[in-house]
Amino acid sequence: MARKVVAEELSRDRIVSSAKELFGTCGYRALTMRSIAKSLGYSHGALYYHFKEKSELLYELIVSDLDNLYNELRRIMKEAIYINCALLKKMMMMFIKFGLEYPRHYEMIFMMDEEELRNYSNREQSRCFELFSLVIKQLDGSKGNIDEGQSNLVWTLFMSMHGFISYNIYYGYKFADIENSVQDHIDFLSEMMEKKYMEQTSTSLIRNHIIA
Repeated sequence: MARKVVAEELSRDRIVSSAKELFGTCGYRALTMRSIAKSLGYSHGALYYHFKEKSELLYELIVSDLDNLYNELRRIMKEAIYINCALLKKMMMMFIKFGLEYPRHYEMIFMMDEEELRNYSNREQSRCFELFSLVIKQLDGSKGNIDEGQSNLVWTLFMSMHGFISYNIYYGYKFADIENSVQDHIDFLSEMMEKKYMEQTSTSLIRNHIIA
């Protein structure tokens, strides 16, 4: 009976709300179910009525922000007149800005190799990879599934963004602190992409001319 009363008094929303405040300060590793329960005035066992483990609770805390990011990325892709490097720059800016403004979210999904997090992090990393893959494939003018070369290019692009984000998270920089550096980094990556596709187009034109 006591367990049922606790469940009725302590809602999932209330737990998530309390955990959100602590998560921003402590981060994933330092935050425990005991500390969350203590902040609510309950024993940690009461939390397990609603969440089977810490990773489930904290994923519920961040998933709506991740959904907002991916929905916004899809929106600008859908509204774009052309799939080009300018669109890719917007997407890179949005992704890097998210990582720097939500460092705890980013760490949890992209920087930790915790077994209990793996299902969640794999899911979110795949969503990110698929969106950027779609743009790279269309920039390449190809149809069908993404090929190995395109996949490697997306991976290289992501790792370039990831290295930049994780470095600045480590040193505590926020987006507003380094906005000019973010733009410089994106411009550099975009120039490399434009150069690649200009060279690829030139090679294709030469090849077609020889065949003709």
